[in-house]
Amino acid sequence: MKQTGSFFDEIASLVDKDVNRGATSDESKSESARRPGERSPFCYSPGQFFFEYLVVVSLKKKLGGDYEPKIIYQFPKRENLLRGQKEEEERLLQAIPLFCFPDGNHWAPLTEYTSETFSFVLTNVDGSRKIGYCRRLLPVGRGPRFPEVFCIISCLGCFGLFSKILDEVEKRRQISMAVIYPFMQGLRECPFPAPGKTVTIKSFIPDSGTELIELTRPLDSWLEHVEFQALLQRLSPENILWLFASAVLERRIIFVAEELSVLSQCIHAVAALLYPFSWAHTYIPVVPECLIDTVCCPTPFMVGVQKRCLEQVLDQPMEEVLLVDLCEGTFLRSVGDEGNILPAKLHTEMLTSLKTHNSNNNIQTSEQVNTHVSEAFIQFFVRTVGHYTSYLKWNKSGQGSFQEKAFCKAVTSKSCRKFVKRFVRTQMFSLFIQEAERSRITQEGYFQRKVTEYQEQKKKQRRNS
Repeated sequence: MKQTGSFFDEIASLVDKDVNRGATSDESKSESARRPGERSPFCYSPGQFFFEYLVVVSLKKKLGGDYEPKIIYQFPKRENLLRGQKEEEERLLQAIPLFCFPDGNHWAPLTEYTSETFSFVLTNVDGSRKIGYCRRLLPVGRGPRFPEVFCIISCLGCFGLFSKILDEVEKRRQISMAVIYPFMQGLRECPFPAPGKTVTIKSFIPDSGTELIELTRPLDSWLEHVEFQALLQRLSPENILWLFASAVLERRIIFVAEELSVLSQCIHAVAALLYPFSWAHTYIPVVPECLIDTVCCPTPFMVGVQKRCLEQVLDQPMEEVLLVDLCEGTFLRSVGDEGNILPAKLHTEMLTSLKTHNSNNNIQTSEQVNTHVSEAFIQFFVRTVGHYTSYLKWNKSGQGSFQEKAFCKAVTSKSCRKFVKRFVRTQMFSLFIQEAERSRITQEGYFQRKVTEYQEQKKKQRRNS
C-alpha cells in the first residue's frame, strides 16, 4: 500500500519558504496515512503525559506592514535533545502558528472578541498524529489589541477534556499569565487517566485560594474526540448519511463554515462516524488560507475551509468532490451518487434512527447524543462487515490471511454485497484487516462486543424459528 510524504514535513517547508522568500504553497499537497498494520494514530496509554507543549501564539507586525503569527511562549522548554528530536521539535513549532491563525493576515486590533475553541491535526513522517487544541481569546487590556491563541499539543484524542482544560487556562489568563503556568505544570505532572477515571489537580488562584479541578476521561474511547451535536445542528439526517457514504468510500470532502469551532467539531464528528475504522488520508480540520490549494489534491482528503475563502475554493481546478456548506446545511458540489452508496434497507434504518433523535426531547446531554448517534453507525458496520473474523485463516506460525472473496460472497443481501465489494478496496478497511491478521486473539473492544451480541441474537432467532 502506498505511503506518501508527510503533510507535517511539507508545512515546515512551506513556513520556511514564506518567511525567507515569500514563495507560494504549490508543494503543499500530500496524503497522510498510517503505516499498514499500525494501530490508531492517536496511540496512548494510561500514565502518559496529558500534553507535550503549551504554546501561546500572537500576531506580530512584519516590515512590510502585514501581520504574521508567532510563538511568544513555549512550555516546557526542552533542552539536551538529540539531533533528530530537535529537528522534529523545530518542524512542529514552525507549523503550529499557521494553524492557530489559519485566517491569514485579515486582522486588525480589536476591543471585543468572543473566544473560540478549535483544533487541528498534524501528521508526522511515521504516521503518528499530534493534536493541537486551541483557544483563541482577547487578552485583558485597554484599547484595541490582537487576540492570542493558547495551543496545547498532545497525542491524546479527547476534545471535551481538553476543552475543559482550556476553560481553566482562559480563566487564569484573565488574571495573569503567571497564574497559567503553575496550573499547566501540575497538569503535566499528572498521568493521563484510564477510561472512565478521574484525576484531580490542585491549583492556586490569587484571591480565590486553592481549587480542586477534576478531569474525567470518557469511558468509551471512540467518542473521546467528538461532539455529534454540532453535526446534527447543521445537517439534516439525509445529508449526514450522504456525507457518511462519501467518507466510507474515502472520497474528497470539503467542509465550509464561518467559525473555526464549527469546522473543527463537524469534521471530527464525521471521522468518528467511521468507527471502528479510521480515516487514514489527508485530514485538516481548518486549512490555513495559504494552503487553500490542498483542495486540488487528487488523493482522498477531509478538510475544512472558512466561508470567506469559498470563492477561492470554487476557483480551484478540483476533481470530483463533496462540498459541504455547514452554514446553509446544503451541498454546493457532489458526485451525484451519494444517495445510492449505502444498502437501501440499512440506509432507511439509520435515517429513522437519526430522525428519532431529532424528535426525542429526552435526549439532552452530549454523552447521550454521542451514544445514540454512534450506535446507528456501529450497527451498520456490524451488519455489513462484522463477520470478518470468520474469514481470517491462520497458518502454523500464527500469521493470519484474510479470505476476501469468501468474505464478500458470504453477504446474502445483494445490495449489501455490492457495498461490501467497494468497501473492501478502501485503505481504512485494509488497515483494519492488516491489524486483525497480526494476532489470532481478537481484541475485545466495543465493536467486537457489538458483533458478538448481533451474532448471538441471530443464533437465538434461528433456534426460535
